[in-house]
Amino acid sequence: MTARIQVGGLHIAQALWQLVDSDICPGTGIDSATFWAKFEDIINEFSPINVKLLEKRQQLQQQIDQWHIDHPTKDFDPAKYKAFLFEIGYLVPEGEAFQISTENVDHEIAAQAGPQLVVPVKNARFALNAANARWGSLYDALYGTDAISEEGGAELTKQYNPVRGNKVIAFAKQHLDTAAPLAQGSHADVTRYYLDAGVLRGQLTDGSTTTLAQTDKCVGYQGSADAPSAILLVNNGLHIEIQIDPSSVIGGSDRAGVKDLLVEAAVTTIMDCEDSVAAVDAEDKVEIYRNWLGLMQGNLSASLTKNGKEIVRELNDDRVYTAANANQSVNQNADVKTVTLPGRSLLFVRNVGHLMTIDAVLDKNGNEVPEGILDGMITVLAAMHDLKGNNNGRSNSRKGSVNIVKPKMHGPEEVQFTCDLFTKIEDALKLPRNTIKVGIMDEERRTTLNLKECIRAAKDRVVFINTGFLDRTGDELHTSMLAGAFVPKSVMKQQKWISAYEDWNVDIGLECGLQGRAQIGKGMWPMPDEMAAMLEQKAAHPKAGANTAWVPSPNGAVLHSTHYHQINVADVQQHIKQRPRASIDSLLTIPLLAEGVTLTNEQIAFELENNAQGILGYVVRWIDQGVGCSKVPDINNVGLMEDRATLRISSQYLTNWLEHGICSEEQVMAALKKMAAVVDTQNAGDPLYTNMAPNFDGIAFKAACDLIFKGKSQPSGYTEPLLHAYRIQAKAKAG
Repeated sequence: MTARIQVGGLHIAQALWQLVDSDICPGTGIDSATFWAKFEDIINEFSPINVKLLEKRQQLQQQIDQWHIDHPTKDFDPAKYKAFLFEIGYLVPEGEAFQISTENVDHEIAAQAGPQLVVPVKNARFALNAANARWGSLYDALYGTDAISEEGGAELTKQYNPVRGNKVIAFAKQHLDTAAPLAQGSHADVTRYYLDAGVLRGQLTDGSTTTLAQTDKCVGYQGSADAPSAILLVNNGLHIEIQIDPSSVIGGSDRAGVKDLLVEAAVTTIMDCEDSVAAVDAEDKVEIYRNWLGLMQGNLSASLTKNGKEIVRELNDDRVYTAANANQSVNQNADVKTVTLPGRSLLFVRNVGHLMTIDAVLDKNGNEVPEGILDGMITVLAAMHDLKGNNNGRSNSRKGSVNIVKPKMHGPEEVQFTCDLFTKIEDALKLPRNTIKVGIMDEERRTTLNLKECIRAAKDRVVFINTGFLDRTGDELHTSMLAGAFVPKSVMKQQKWISAYEDWNVDIGLECGLQGRAQIGKGMWPMPDEMAAMLEQKAAHPKAGANTAWVPSPNGAVLHSTHYHQINVADVQQHIKQRPRASIDSLLTIPLLAEGVTLTNEQIAFELENNAQGILGYVVRWIDQGVGCSKVPDINNVGLMEDRATLRISSQYLTNWLEHGICSEEQVMAALKKMAAVVDTQNAGDPLYTNMAPNFDGIAFKAACDLIFKGKSQPSGYTEPLLHAYRIQAKAKAG
């Protein structure tokens, strides 16, 4: 039984009460008793509204299900379907044009286009690595991944391979030629960099000297002007630091003594309390809140052992340079002789959505409180340390904002609910109005279709919208479950609705004035080991008008940053503003198998086994070990980043195919058992792992089965209710 402390009508888990009372409240100006009294007031007011919003989701789903029963696919009329959605309030009328008015938006959100990391804040080491991924070594990211091919003797070996190193250096010099070209020649031909009267000069191999084609791209340096140890360049709002050290192994082999390019990479990071974490009780939530507090106080640390040595990770300090020319300082102050840049990524925090409750706090009736409301109160209280400067000199928001990403909201009413909640939290914690900003995740169908009105509801707070193939497809599957059998997952990205969805998000965002005030984001690159493919393909995101996009690792952020030097997103957005808006009729095109199309047994088996493997590989670690984000090999043994979004799409796919007779329960169970043995083998080196085969009677295997066979009845097809229930069972069994 969880030990609890009663405060007013609330029954608070003792560990959570202690964290708030002893660690979070001191220094905020809010005492513990006041905090919990205000929280109880908010729970009493907002919990009933939350329940009604969830009931409306269910009512709408029932009406849509009935419509599909009454209108079989052969009789489907798109115009009547659209009219029906308006009639039931699933679609709402679009209001007049408007522009968002969000103020005090951080520079990293409003002005810098660049990569974004999403990381489970439950893991302190991962959180620190992500926060520090604001800057990363381009040489390391290239050398240590498949971004550089092993052809021609460039194999990745334990000892430094100079052939591979030369390929890395050639890539880096070409990157400099793209981001900050010289007036004459190439950076590969520079034998010496120096500054003369604030202007960067490069001496070339033929003895001549040159400057940058645009001299104002050099904004700072470290060391002496005559022989700098670092040169700071800027392009499209992102920075590159040329590091010079002729005495180093790499610098000694470089004509100009360049040992590395340190690049500005993960400009922003989402510290995740939701999809990538397994948090089911007070114990888990305390761990999450404690790590978030450490980030806001600037004192989070984590120890690890590497090569037999203990290493302590902590947050990076800011980076300081001598201004190349004080009169054009990036500090916009002619008297300032230095340039200071943040050493850490700007941190958002992703709270959970409206669906789940948590036993960390029980209300006056003994009911679990909505987890999203608890997240809002405590993450903002912790962020007050940053707002008040209690951050160890490692500030997060320089504009005095708390940036919260809010997932899984269905339509404008639910966005309005979030904004009303944030208003009450600000009042409870004595914060100025609109201190709390909101990121609207456009990953639910009702939000997509009503995106303009969702943004309108948050027009004074919104700093982020995005697209996400996985959750968005999961909701598409569940909402239209009874419409018919969906096309295979392997061809879903080729369907009409998904391209309309990606364009619509950008079109609506720009139409509502997000350019220069907020992020328009694109989804995750799911293959952390496939960096060459990412370099080739992910330029599509900035080309689509997205000023941020998700990457799976710090190395991924470093490599993706190169795309933002190649592409000026602001220019792309200006061009996109001239095109016609994407079609809502295309968005409403349900991606069903065409009438008369029959999948082969081989196609069906591939889809069943691929989905089953992904489900099992993720669920077994979530349930048994509480790991909320895993790299799971797919059927081709390619490692994919799996979280609850990937689980939602995979489980809903199999549920849909079962519903429409594409496969049988026996086929699905056979695939699950076959893949369970494969997953067991893949995890053979993990001493904490418990095999699923050959008995198939473990809690994790049962959870995976229920996600499929009970998928139709899960609210919006979400995986959380079943995962949480089975994880609680597993924790109880483990004692």
